Amino acid sequence: MDNRFGIGMDKMQRFRIVLRRIVFCAGTSFSASSLGLAQTNSGKSVTDMPTSAGQRGGEHDFDFEFGTWKTELARLLHPLSGSYTWVKYEGTSVVRKVWNGRANLLELEAEGSAGHFEGLSVRLYNPQSHQWSLNFASSRAGTFSQPTIGEFKNGRGEFFDQETLNGRAILVRFVISDITPNSCRFEQAFSDDGGKTWEVNWIAKDTRIKGEAD
Repeated sequence: MDNRFGIGMDKMQRFRIVLRRIVFCAGTSFSASSLGLAQTNSGKSVTDMPTSAGQRGGEHDFDFEFGTWKTELARLLHPLSGSYTWVKYEGTSVVRKVWNGRANLLELEAEGSAGHFEGLSVRLYNPQSHQWSLNFASSRAGTFSQPTIGEFKNGRGEFFDQETLNGRAILVRFVISDITPNSCRFEQAFSDDGGKTWEVNWIAKDTRIKGEAD
């Protein structure tokens, strides 16, 4: 679900340093221990074990999401235009483990007032940076958009990138929050003032379908 509007991307190099600062200053990531995820014999969660560089590994940050979910989705039709017209969808999200959790594949299919929607997201973990890249494509666009990049801390994930919208450079923020074993929330927002203010344009609330855990 990560860049859902098929927006074009350019001038990424100019903003790379700015985005890195935003990512590292966002103050947001998630500990798997509160969700009862994979444990070592010492009782520590795998995601809380230090790496060789002394940093926490994040290979299993998305373990909470494996399985099938009911999705309730709202999308702002015309972001950063002064319009407040939202459309709603309901559907299903399926998340599958890849590379023993170091990557995963999300498939979204939903119906709503704006028609049928199909999305695909590939999430990849970078063991050097300890960050994830979220790569989204819709069936309508048929190509991956610019990935959002970030990490989880304290039960929340934040991911950022820079794109263009109607010829203007904008920042994109994607947030995963309210994480429990059976529910979670996804929110996308745009900023056209360098991150001073944000307009939310995508909200999804997922509830696990009983008996459909990974």
